[in-house]
Amino acid sequence: MTKRTFLTTILGTVGIVAAAEQLRRFKSHTPMITDTNPVTVRLLDGAGTLTDPITVPKVVKSDDTWRLQLTDEQFRITRTAGTERAFCGIFHDNHKLGLYTCVACGLPLFRSDAKFDSGTGWPSFFQPVAAENIGSTKDTALGMARTEVHCVRCDSHLGHVFDDGPAPTNLRYCINSASLLFREDGVKTAREKVIFGAGCFWGVESTFAAVKGVTATRVGYSGGTTKNPSYENVCSHRTGHAEVVEVEYDPAQLSVDQLLVVFWKSHNPTTRDRQGPDVGSQYRSAIFFTTPAQEAAARASAAKLDASGTLRGPITTQIEFAGPFYAAEEYHQKYHAKHGGYCPVPL
Repeated sequence: MTKRTFLTTILGTVGIVAAAEQLRRFKSHTPMITDTNPVTVRLLDGAGTLTDPITVPKVVKSDDTWRLQLTDEQFRITRTAGTERAFCGIFHDNHKLGLYTCVACGLPLFRSDAKFDSGTGWPSFFQPVAAENIGSTKDTALGMARTEVHCVRCDSHLGHVFDDGPAPTNLRYCINSASLLFREDGVKTAREKVIFGAGCFWGVESTFAAVKGVTATRVGYSGGTTKNPSYENVCSHRTGHAEVVEVEYDPAQLSVDQLLVVFWKSHNPTTRDRQGPDVGSQYRSAIFFTTPAQEAAARASAAKLDASGTLRGPITTQIEFAGPFYAAEEYHQKYHAKHGGYCPVPL
């Protein structure tokens, strides 16, 4: 790229961003229209290998719910098709090796080995992790024809794709940093977290706390639509939260697959919004994953168990990227350890 081309590109993109920001000042936000049909995607397992295409539910949430999960800047970019300023995003100059995922639903989107320096000031990639994971639409908002790209699972706006990239694809996916999360290759974390819902959280916590390799547990609420819910709020069935347990574990001692074995055995995943005598959406079966490998493992184990013929019906477990976790009141924490008690596996 010549100096003249570089300067022309920068001046042009600055003008586009300025125009877009000016337009937003005079236009009220219209919520994104989201198709609710299931979609086909490809995930990445613990070894970083692409899975076969699988069908997963669309992630559809209200603007208010997205605002609970995202920062103001992430919401502006992903839910209102905003654009961050050139050279200001946290990943435009990131040279570490790793995986970029959707900030809103955790879907794998781009790898670092497809990233290149386009000189534009935005993270640029010549191809996605999987073509299935990226959706596109025609964008004529600024009086020019462009191709907008979005996460196919949650419709989060990512940026645009152009045909001036390097070989072998000759494409340039120009992506906003705020729409991405980054997980560095080869960095072994001392602790991982995953969130499980399997009925009354008192018994679920005591079950996982006894597993070797689990380093900490907290009961709380997740998967809902309001901020800082109380136990009474959740029991009202108006917040959408599930009673859950945040499980922290040492991946050197305990794999997510081993945790999933405990999870499936600890409850009945075929009874929607119910565990034994406890009835209500707060008692639903749920896995809120925090890494791509956890999602791949959860979906694979659910499919295997479903196909085994050992259950009385189909699995109804919600498998979704972890949003806000709200710790429950102190009197709920370690309840069985403090007071004794036992919750049998409901049949």
